[in-house]
Amino acid sequence: MPVDPLRRTFDHAATTYQHARPDYPADLYPHLLAITGVEPGAHLLEVGCGPGKATLPLARAGFRITAVELGDALAAQARHHLADFADVSVVTSSFEDWQPPAGARFDLVYAATAWKWVDPKIRYAKAASLLDRGDHLAVWNADHAFPPDFDPFFTEIQQVYDELGEGQGDPWPPPEIQPDHMATELHDSGLFTVVERRPYVWGLRYTADEYIALLDTFSGHIAMDPDRRRHLYEEIRRLLAARPDGRLTRHWSAVLTIGRRL
Repeated sequence: MPVDPLRRTFDHAATTYQHARPDYPADLYPHLLAITGVEPGAHLLEVGCGPGKATLPLARAGFRITAVELGDALAAQARHHLADFADVSVVTSSFEDWQPPAGARFDLVYAATAWKWVDPKIRYAKAASLLDRGDHLAVWNADHAFPPDFDPFFTEIQQVYDELGEGQGDPWPPPEIQPDHMATELHDSGLFTVVERRPYVWGLRYTADEYIALLDTFSGHIAMDPDRRRHLYEEIRRLLAARPDGRLTRHWSAVLTIGRRL
């Protein structure tokens, strides 16, 4: 697969991303540390840190972190959010083009909602080259989940996406039967063996304004034709205005996948 050009769209949402996107589950981090065995003071490499969504919890835990971020504006936001942590540095670069210092080694490489945007021909080999045998690569995302009780708002608004020609046409399987692409990729790389896969599912409530702010951090919505996007947002407001509390519930899923370097 070629590198998706939409990966550059996120810089347009640099100032809103940190607030609009959900925090990752709080118990993800202690589980990550328990499986990988890294302890405060270890040197971590984060690929695609954005404004520091996943960087902050690990910085607060006392880790040294080198964070690589493609977008200029996102990297600037990350430096702002991480200014209190002298052991955290943010490098503005794609992971593919980034040149680590000679002899650099890391105790853990991780990526949160960023790994899929890195060139698949490069990402595993480069991560492996920066780890010693037995060290780990950890990857997780935050995706839209559709448990059996998902909010019917999404069935209604999907009709609008379809009318606009923006529907993806994909089925909405519940989280427990989502295909495990990441574990397959890790195994097929020949460089890592999968040692953990842990799913998390949670729901959050959104007003129309909050949900639209969230959508404005998604690459497809940022790149959408402005008139189509305006119509979509009008329909979101119309549907939610008909609800007594004016809110929707969006479910999220994150799957923490950890590979050990062979």
